Parts: sequence; C-alpha cells; structure tokens
Amino acid sequence: MTGWEELASTALVGTDRRPYRGSLLEAAAVEVARHRAGGKPGEARLQEPAPHEERAAVGRRAAGRLARIMGGEHERLLPEWLAAAAGTGRRVPAYVLPELLERGRRDRSIRVHLGVLAGQRGRWLAGLNPAWGYLLEEPTGETWELGGAADRRAHLRALRTADPAEARRLLESTWERETPDDRAEFVELLADGLSMDDEPFLESALDDRRREVRQAAANLLTRLPGSRMSQRMAERARACVAVAGNVITVEAPKTCDKSMERDGIRPKPPRGIGERAWWLQQVLARAPLATWGRPPARLLEMRIPDWDAEVKAAWVRAAVLQKDPEWARAMFGWDPIADLLESLPPDEQQELAADFVKKHDVDSQLIMVLGGVSSYWREGLATAVLHKIVRVAATQPWNLGELVKLAGERIDPALFPLVLSYSPAESVQQVAALLRFRADMYKEL
Repeated sequence: MTGWEELASTALVGTDRRPYRGSLLEAAAVEVARHRAGGKPGEARLQEPAPHEERAAVGRRAAGRLARIMGGEHERLLPEWLAAAAGTGRRVPAYVLPELLERGRRDRSIRVHLGVLAGQRGRWLAGLNPAWGYLLEEPTGETWELGGAADRRAHLRALRTADPAEARRLLESTWERETPDDRAEFVELLADGLSMDDEPFLESALDDRRREVRQAAANLLTRLPGSRMSQRMAERARACVAVAGNVITVEAPKTCDKSMERDGIRPKPPRGIGERAWWLQQVLARAPLATWGRPPARLLEMRIPDWDAEVKAAWVRAAVLQKDPEWARAMFGWDPIADLLESLPPDEQQELAADFVKKHDVDSQLIMVLGGVSSYWREGLATAVLHKIVRVAATQPWNLGELVKLAGERIDPALFPLVLSYSPAESVQQVAALLRFRADMYKEL
C-alpha cells in the first residue's frame, strides 16, 4: 500500500459504526482527493464538513463482500453488486468511497448506480476532486425544473413510463432551451411508449443542428412504419430494389442528397465500405419491413445477383432498428448476432441461444450471443451451456475460461443446486462456486 492508501484505510475504518463526527473522515478524504487531483499532503484543509447522511449503509457482510469484489475476487460482479445494492435504497460504507469513485472515473458503466450509492459523503468528495466530478452529474432525486441533466433524464424517463404524452409535452415545452447533448439523450428516452403521437415532434427534430439529435429521431421514426420519414425511405427503397419471381434486383443509390441526410443517412462511409454500398444499407435498414411484401424466410431464399451481402446486412439492421420479432428470428438464422435477440421475448431469446450453443463451437461469437440474452439464464439454457462445458472440458479445457465465467455470472443463482450436482468436472464446479457467491451476495443485500 502507498502512504496515501494507508492514510485512507486507517482513518476511514469504522466510520460507519459510530456516530459521525466529521474530522477523521474529512481529513483522510481531503488528503486522498487532493493527492488524486495532484496535490500534496497537508497542502490545505476543507472548511465545510461533509453533510450528514440521511440513508443507512448496507450491512457489514454486504460491505465486506463489496470490499472483496473490489479487491479482485470475482471483480466482474461489481456492476451486478452495485445495481442490486442501489435497488435497496442504501449507500456504500464511507471507507470504500475513494476507490469506488476512482473506478467510476475509469469505468462509465458503473456510474449510473453511484449517484445513489455514494451518498452525501461521495458527492462531497466529488466536489474536491475534478476527476470525480462525474458523480455530480448523476441523479439525486431533484425535479425537472431544479435538477441537473441526470436528474432531468431520470424524471423524464419515469414520466414517460407513467404518461407518455405528458412526458413528450414536457420535453417540447423546454426543447429550445436544452443543450445539444441533452436534446440527443432526451429524444432517445422517447423510445419507451413510442407511438404515432410522437411523430410530429420527431419529424421536427430531423431539422436539429446536432447530428446526434437527428440520428436519434430518425432511429425512432424508423420504428413507426406510418411516419413520413418511413414512407420516404420506402420510396427510396423501391427505387433501389425490385422483387420479381425468385430474383431480387438491386441498383444502389448513386448520390446521397440533402433530403437523405436529413432522414438520417450518413454520407461518409466507414473505412472499408464503398459509398454506394453504405447508402444502400442505410436506406434499406430504415425502410419499413412491410415494403418487401413477402415474409423474411421467403426473401432469404431468393437470388440477389448484385449487392447480396449488403441487402442482407441491411435487413439485419432493419430488424434491430424496427424491433420486428419475425424478422429478428429469420435474420438470426442468417447472421446470429446478439442485437437481434433484443427484439424477441425473453423465453425465445433463451431458446434460440440454447439451440445455438448446441450447434456452435466455443468461440467469440458464442460468447457474444450468450451475452445478448437479456435475463438470467433459466434451466434450459443453463443445462445447454453446462453440457457444452463438460464436452469441451474433455478435449479443450484451455478454451473454456470465458464461457465458465459467463455461465457463473449469468445463470440464475437459484439454480445453484442444479449446477452443483450436474457434474463433478472442475469447470462445472467453478460455475457452481460463482453462483453460490452471487446467491450469498443477494442474501446479504
């Protein structure tokens, strides 16, 4: 340990087990914060003490498990622990705050829970160190009128769930005063409860100066087949593609005009993709899937003499953007990517993933598909993965590291007894041990 870590750990031990008096925690926190901001020990002292905590901390055993996770024991479970702890409405103990805030600086994915878990002392610490200032942008429970950007996003999200029309009207009332970054994020929140009632507002957002706002609006309008933008895309798609007999004839766009850009078509392609191929894929991805007049399974059987790969890649993207279950199901058979699973009900996600596990070797694609299943793995998927682990362990045990970790992290912890008794193979017992760790984690919280 460095001198700074010794100072922090020694000074902060026990601060949650006796009435808070301020001086000990404040002294250590100031020193740690100033050091991590580039200061020197004893350089200055803060005048204002940390505010009193209104919420209780998690229990001693839960706090101890958090310390173990942060110390390297099953470290990938940190986001799950934080999410579960935030759901209890409690905060983390004070002595973990410096390290937790530092982790949040490096890992944006855990920040969403820190606004709740860090409590008053965490926000006080964040005010000392600019590197931890991100915490001050996380939700605090303030209102739409008085809150920061994160509070206002949380408010709009909750209102959208309860009353979609009122949420849209609230956003419209302040739209011209919002920053470009906030406008883009607010538009994305309209995905919940999206309907044709939102179409006029989203159509107007296509004229926004910020590209991210236009893209977010176009993505939502793509999910509304009756929107004006979707109909314009349908016209462009029909100008590019003709379906007759058993052949699909394609002529990619030759230009990308201003009206196409307004509708979300990005003119400059990524490296390695030609301009016309790029424009074609975007047009077809945003055209209503009903444009093709045939079920996806039938279209996939047809011959496409030119631009075959581009057309099918566009259909994959269309299934993802438009969240169409029939198309997602069909396109998963052609290109099994995790994004397609999001459009399917949880039960079907698990069934498709289990079938994929049975037929596919252990590689990065298998891991990505399994990672795309939105809910905890239930018995069908869990046993398919365990069977795969046992089989591969007999021939390629070196190839199982990531699959074993993922299984332990994603199988429902309630299935611990099933996994424990499934096989004595070391790799399966590793999965069982991780499930037991997670089950205990939830019990403590």
